[in-house]
Amino acid sequence: MNGPKKGIKLTMANAKKLTMDELLAENTDSSKKIMTGDTVSGTVLSVKKHEILIDLGAQGVGLVPRREVSFARNLKVGDEVTTSVIDSEMNDGYVLLSLRKAVKDKGWDEIQAKLDNSEIVEVTPFDANRGGLLVEYEGIRGFMPVSQLSAEHYPRVGSADKDEILQRLNSLVGKPIKARILDASKKENKLIFSEKEAIKDGLAERFAELKVGDVIKGVVTGVVDFGVFVNVDGIEGLIHISEISWERVNNPSDYVKVGDTIEAKIIAIDKERLSLSMKQLVEDPWISEVEGLKKGSKVEGTITRITPFGAFVQISPAVEALVHVSELGEGSDVDPEKIFTLNERKSFKVLDIDKEGRKISLSITK
Repeated sequence: MNGPKKGIKLTMANAKKLTMDELLAENTDSSKKIMTGDTVSGTVLSVKKHEILIDLGAQGVGLVPRREVSFARNLKVGDEVTTSVIDSEMNDGYVLLSLRKAVKDKGWDEIQAKLDNSEIVEVTPFDANRGGLLVEYEGIRGFMPVSQLSAEHYPRVGSADKDEILQRLNSLVGKPIKARILDASKKENKLIFSEKEAIKDGLAERFAELKVGDVIKGVVTGVVDFGVFVNVDGIEGLIHISEISWERVNNPSDYVKVGDTIEAKIIAIDKERLSLSMKQLVEDPWISEVEGLKKGSKVEGTITRITPFGAFVQISPAVEALVHVSELGEGSDVDPEKIFTLNERKSFKVLDIDKEGRKISLSITK
């Protein structure tokens, strides 16, 4: 293919009409040699399946190759575009151009401006892995780590549930997320986003409105071995396993599941999280269940735990008592596991009732 000729063609007729200064001015642009890496602007001449031709004026005609045609699928003849020069003069005379590189270069400038001004932007994840979300902004791919997601989106699941973590993150793919740019480096090709940073100003206002003792509503976002995570209007709350119920809780998932809307009482507030309690919204049954117990009285109970220092006994749904090893016999070599069997029922004598400390001490009846 014969490429286009560069420079201005003059006929004898129009040459006579131009002064030398006018000729020099006319040829100024054409005398500037395009260099690889330059950014140039032009007008779209044609959009074909395998190439796009760009009119660069006196600097010739540029060609955008097939690998970038899909990237520029919205272009049409007559559009003004900015491109980057990949090869200033190919064998066929065309200038090899890149739309993607120009967009990226411009994108990095935009990104740096957004970072400097701490602006909130909107990104849409296109993929996910267990570490976070893959996003694209201004033609540049970036990453939003799991740790930078809001309470609403953070996949609070057990550490062993890696498949569930990925499943929860995949549910965010294709959904717009407000974020701030946390870190950006064109040289390192690094672009990190944070949803937490985008909402922190609003969260500070909400935190200011809350106080210990308030009863709130929230949505369960995670159930783990040590408790329940709750999203309270964008603020993360934690109900520790000890605050789920007045009775002994072995598995928090027996009480709530992800997606449930629950009520809880605020028992502590720090800068990033609320400490919540479900059990404090109902009367403590321990108080009423120990009402009839007296020192010296006999009770029956079920062995729930056996430890080197004694055994724990469930004497009512909300009341658990301790038989200390010192009450099991003489000497220091008494082994509770040789005396008790898990889940067996036995009779005991009440030694002490500490209502303030919520403790009851037992001994074996003889």
